[in-house]
Amino acid sequence: MSRAELPRPDRKPLIALVDRANRALQSHMVRMAHLRGHPEVKPAHNSVFGTLAEEGSRAIDMAERAGITRQSMGEVVREMVGLGILEMRPDPADRRAKLVTYSEHGRAVAADGYGHLVELEQRFVAEFGAAEYEIARDVLGRIAGLLDDWAAVEAGAAASGE
Repeated sequence: MSRAELPRPDRKPLIALVDRANRALQSHMVRMAHLRGHPEVKPAHNSVFGTLAEEGSRAIDMAERAGITRQSMGEVVREMVGLGILEMRPDPADRRAKLVTYSEHGRAVAADGYGHLVELEQRFVAEFGAAEYEIARDVLGRIAGLLDDWAAVEAGAAASGE
């Protein structure tokens, strides 16, 4: 019995390029946190820094925004509470739920990270030029939007039995 040949793209797929850029950015942010005096920051913490609203968020909402399970987000949040980066308190809108917020130390860590993101954006503009960098940002945003739209259409078609 012969094996079917797998179809292969003739160049590196976009998903591989985006994944590589994402991993490089994520590890860069952690490395810079360490260099800026925050050695407790780990790669898993990026899922919190990228989803925690300044006024606080529920872990379940953060998990959804990060695309990870509630259990995984809960584990990261508990670790960051233990490190003094986050605090948990009752959610004023629903006393049964917990609201995750930054501690004072966590606000300093997040502020350093956001400041570095601004610096990175400036470096990318200097490297690629403002117009080219804006095109890259626009295209990535449009790709994400298209994929979300297509997923919604496919989910609707599946629900209606088409």
